[in-house]
Amino acid sequence: MRILSITAGAAGMYCGSCFRDNALARELMARQHDVTLMPVYTPTRTDETNVSRRGVLFGGISVYLQQYSSLFRKTPWFLDRLWDSPRVIDAFAGRAVSSDARLLGNLTVSMLKGEHGALRKEFDKLIEWTRDEAPPDVVNLPNSLLIAMAGPLKRAFRKPVFVTLQGEELFLDSLPSPYREQSLALIRSHIDAVDGFIAVSEYCAEFMRTYLGIPAARISVVPLGIDMSGYQAHEPGSGPFRIGYFARIAPEKGLQVLAQAYVKVRQRTGADLRLDVAGYLAQAHAGFLRDATRIVERAGFADEFNYAGELDREGKLGFLRRLDVLSVPATYDEPKGMFLLEAMASGVPVVQPRRGAFTEVVEKTGGGVLVAVDDVDALADGLFQLWQNRDQAAALGKQAFAGVRQHYTIQQSATRLLEVYGARTAAATP
Repeated sequence: MRILSITAGAAGMYCGSCFRDNALARELMARQHDVTLMPVYTPTRTDETNVSRRGVLFGGISVYLQQYSSLFRKTPWFLDRLWDSPRVIDAFAGRAVSSDARLLGNLTVSMLKGEHGALRKEFDKLIEWTRDEAPPDVVNLPNSLLIAMAGPLKRAFRKPVFVTLQGEELFLDSLPSPYREQSLALIRSHIDAVDGFIAVSEYCAEFMRTYLGIPAARISVVPLGIDMSGYQAHEPGSGPFRIGYFARIAPEKGLQVLAQAYVKVRQRTGADLRLDVAGYLAQAHAGFLRDATRIVERAGFADEFNYAGELDREGKLGFLRRLDVLSVPATYDEPKGMFLLEAMASGVPVVQPRRGAFTEVVEKTGGGVLVAVDDVDALADGLFQLWQNRDQAAALGKQAFAGVRQHYTIQQSATRLLEVYGARTAAATP
């Protein structure tokens, strides 16, 4: 099968959606499928071999310039190539190309207006690009924020177009009014141009059905999967009990909640514990990390908090192997939870609030403890339970190790994706 998969760069940071798109493309290529993984906005960054093309569509700097200056909507295309160069975009990633939803209301609306908005030139470039591409059997867009591409790509290739749903509601809900309402209305206006929607969890499918008004029959679930190579089972050591956090450092991921719970556990045990934290930190959230650190410092446990920074693949594997338990107590209904799969692949049990996709991942694998949402005391109780009962923690770790391999491998995810493509493609054939 020939597959064109669009993937959205994240301004130079590691991104779970980029990881998923890249891992699936790698697995499908390994099965001899012809896959083009094409970035938009910025090049993607992954901690595995990156199989995406080096160039980008809808270069982030071009898009920004055209949005805020009508002059750049008329410049010759050959000039745009100067700032569409991946090297230039990489140099400005995180500065000229922001991923902060609060600053991107106008841009989001323009993108969703598609061929009829301020970014019409970029849609013209998209059509021109398709003329030099071998027609795919199927096209996949990485999220509903790019749904305006569905119609033009479907007309250009006359093939089914799919849209993956993988957490864009967090971005949409952070848009200020009236951009949020306008964006949702525009997404809904493009739904009929899409042949099928792919949700990354059962929770995601049910939520997005209501959120975007997508008929249930048009949403298929393709659970997340990860490449298990390199993951080794955690072996409990004789050192301090290590509570870990591995995710982007951002308010909605709940690091401050975990810091508060850690203090409660530490005061309750009086034993040697550590709070080990790692993950991408945007400059805008540096103060949030400081606040989480101060929670632990004020309780007198400053030496027990460690932020390891952003980790590459080897660093990630080593970090996870050292943990006794992982918790990322997100304050919203997370539809993915890839960090749970990564911890479980290392035989590390998790303690998570019973919300979003966390519930189905923990229940399906049996690799952790679910606690009440937005409840620091409940989270502390769950962590204390595993500190106190090491046999239970070890048993959950073994179940996590086995369960994630039973349900969440990249091979299983790719097989399911091909099933969805095949069924929808057959249905769309006259």
